Amino acid sequence: MKLTAVFAHPDDELGCIGTLAKHAARGGDVTLVWTTHGELASQFGDAGDKEVRRVRQEHGAWVAKQIGASYHFFDMGDSRMTGGRSEGLALARLYAQLKPDVVIGWSDDHAHPDHRMSAKIAFDAITLARIPKIINEELDTRLKPHRKPVRFYQYPSAGSAYPTVHVDVSDQLGVIERVFAFYRDFYGWDVPPDGFTRGLAARGVESGVEFAEAFQLRRRFVPAREGLP
Repeated sequence: MKLTAVFAHPDDELGCIGTLAKHAARGGDVTLVWTTHGELASQFGDAGDKEVRRVRQEHGAWVAKQIGASYHFFDMGDSRMTGGRSEGLALARLYAQLKPDVVIGWSDDHAHPDHRMSAKIAFDAITLARIPKIINEELDTRLKPHRKPVRFYQYPSAGSAYPTVHVDVSDQLGVIERVFAFYRDFYGWDVPPDGFTRGLAARGVESGVEFAEAFQLRRRFVPAREGLP
């Protein structure tokens, strides 16, 4: 199974690190996609765009290595995403190459506009990737559409009625803590070492395991049934 996680900024993936690592350890194909380089982070100070992108590419490579994934950066502009067709089309073309069975992204109603827009295009791109005339607009090399069933999972939102799914990540706690510590040190977050894992433990209580990550399932293009269950 192929899993693609789509987020706006490096560190957005913290909520699914355990799930991605667990999937990769089972032999699955995992790709982390960031729609921006998170270039407006104040930690970069007056560094130029070229330097910021170099550092972020290094961040992406390091995180991907920890979980056994590949990675891809778009350059849609930190805090400049619109959720428009051109952004969705760029992602759809990547889907056409990656052929994901599962996509993970942000919730639809997060406060940060980039998070909402990345969720929008991650979902829109599932449809766009199905249509050859769209994904091949003005391209010299033809892409094959991705028309297989895709399940779209999102970070939980209190305002969403989508069903919640828990993933037991107890065995992945080590890699989760490493990635969290990496970002905590970079951003200078004032969070104790166990501050992040307490949230995972709370999810675990909900589902009867030690540590868990949670997602809400938004189905799309699932196989046809003989009738209603």
